[in-house]
Amino acid sequence: MLVFTGLGNPGAKYANNRHNVGFMAADAIARRHSFSPWSKKFQSLIAEGMLAGEKVILIKPQTFMNLSGQAVGEALRFYKLGPSALTVFYDEIDLAAGKVRVKVGGGSGGHNGIRSLDQHVGKDFRRVRIGVGHPGVKEMVHGHVLGDFAKGDREWLDVLLDAIADGAGLLAKGDDNSFMNRVTLALRDKLTPTGDDDRPPPKAPKAQSHVRQARPQQPAAKLPETGPMAAMLKKLFGGKD
Repeated sequence: MLVFTGLGNPGAKYANNRHNVGFMAADAIARRHSFSPWSKKFQSLIAEGMLAGEKVILIKPQTFMNLSGQAVGEALRFYKLGPSALTVFYDEIDLAAGKVRVKVGGGSGGHNGIRSLDQHVGKDFRRVRIGVGHPGVKEMVHGHVLGDFAKGDREWLDVLLDAIADGAGLLAKGDDNSFMNRVTLALRDKLTPTGDDDRPPPKAPKAQSHVRQARPQQPAAKLPETGPMAAMLKKLFGGKD
């Protein structure tokens, strides 16, 4: 049995926050793979289903982000599972929007939900970091993650969530690299303009000014072949006999 957890804050007020992209990923997986309806247990909403032949419990902690570890730890103890059975989906400001990286273990990177999980279940769980971009300055981070995704973000966010749901079975099998490749390819294929040649068209020849276009072309001056001038030119430039 495996536990897949999406992190976020409960309630409609936070539903579209960048900080809730983990909840969004869990919802996408549940829809795509026909998990059971959500029910309340372990201070969480949970749903059950199958991924790549493995039974998976999906969890959305309802304790608010900072106490996520309490809810997930309760579930792992109930099922007698260790951190190696846990996969967590969450927002990452240090990744560009739409990027996804997977790793096992590591630090919290300042993420309060991950810090809580580290404290309650240990650090050796799989982390699916979903990039939401950085606002540019530290003072704006809080407002950025607790702000809603913009309408323009839906162009990549919907594709990303679909790709995560499609590739969830690869995570269940432990094939993290294939999962990341699938997500990357889905975003590239759907968001990059198509075409056999992406090079810019060649530059057109520089147009002549209307004055130059109107000026009659003069024939090249003909050098003298005989006489004093011809003899002087032969001395200066040489000449064939």
